[in-house]
Amino acid sequence: MKKIRAYAIQCIKDEAQATLDLIPQLDDNFDRAVQMMFNCHGKIIVTGVGKSGHIGAKIAATLSSTGTPAFYINPLDVFHGDLGVMTKDDVVLALSNSGQTDELLRFIPLVLHMNIPIIGISGNPQSLLAKYSDAHITVKVEKEACPLNLAPTSSTTAALVMGDAIAIALMEMRNFKPQDFAHFHPGGELGKRLLTTATDVMRTHDLPIIPKEMHLGEAIIHVSKGKLGLGVSLDENEQVCGLITDGDIRRAMEKWQAEFFDRTVDDIMTRQPKTVLPTTKITEIQRIMQKYKIHTVLVVDKEQHLLGIVDHYSCMI
Repeated sequence: MKKIRAYAIQCIKDEAQATLDLIPQLDDNFDRAVQMMFNCHGKIIVTGVGKSGHIGAKIAATLSSTGTPAFYINPLDVFHGDLGVMTKDDVVLALSNSGQTDELLRFIPLVLHMNIPIIGISGNPQSLLAKYSDAHITVKVEKEACPLNLAPTSSTTAALVMGDAIAIALMEMRNFKPQDFAHFHPGGELGKRLLTTATDVMRTHDLPIIPKEMHLGEAIIHVSKGKLGLGVSLDENEQVCGLITDGDIRRAMEKWQAEFFDRTVDDIMTRQPKTVLPTTKITEIQRIMQKYKIHTVLVVDKEQHLLGIVDHYSCMI
C-alpha cells in the first residue's frame, strides 16, 4: 500500500513542479493575450481537440462565470455548421500541447479568413499554432507525470492552471466583485448568500421590545420570552435607542448583586447597537457580526425605526 501511495505522491509532485515552471514562461504574450480578451466586444471561442478540448471546455466555463463571455467549440464541429456562431468581434483561444494538432490546424485558416484574432496556448513556441497566433502563450512541461511520459497529465494540468491565471487576471482588470459572481451563480449556495438581503431573513414578529425604564428583574423575563437573547428599547419616536443582551444582564447581576433589581434597562443598555438597512446583503451582515463579535443586528429604516432582527442562525441559508 505504501508503494501505491508513493506513486500518487510522485505524480502530485511532478504536476506541482510543472505548474511552478509556468512562472518563468510568462512574458509579454500573456499580457497581450489578456488585453485582447479584455478588449473583446464579442465572445471568447475556446477550442481544442482531445484532452486539450476537455481543458478548453473548463477554461471557457471559468471565463464565463467570472465576467468574460466564452464557450467551447470542437474544431471538428466547425465543418458541420458551428462556424456560424463566430463573428469578427470574437477572439479565439486555441489549445494544443504540440501546437501541431491536425484537426485544429485545419480550423485556423477559417478563423484567419474571418479576421478573428487568435490566442494560442501550446508547449511549442515554434509550432504552426504559435506562428498563426496573434499572441502565443507557452505552456511547456519537462515531462508528463505519466511514468511512460505519454499520457497527458502534467501538460493538461499546466494548461488548466494557465487558463485560471488568464481568468483571474481578467477578473482583476474588470474589478469583478462578489455581487458580480453571484449574478452568474444564482442557483448555488454562494449565489443565494450573496443575493439574499436582511429583508429576506429578518424576524419581524414578536420582537422583544422593552422600555428603558423597565427594571432588570422584569427585563429578564422579556428577554427570555423573546428567544433571541436580547431586548430592544425604543424612544418616544419609536426609534431604536438601546439594546441589552443576556450577557449584559449576567454581568449586571455580578456587578450589583443585591442592588440588581433596583437597576433599569437604561443603566446597562448599549446606546448605539449595530443596525443595518433592509437591503443589506447577508454577506455584509456576517462581516459585521464577525468584526464586532456579535450574534445579532437590528434592521432599521433610514429614520432608525425597528423593522426586524437578524441573528446568526438566520444567516445560515
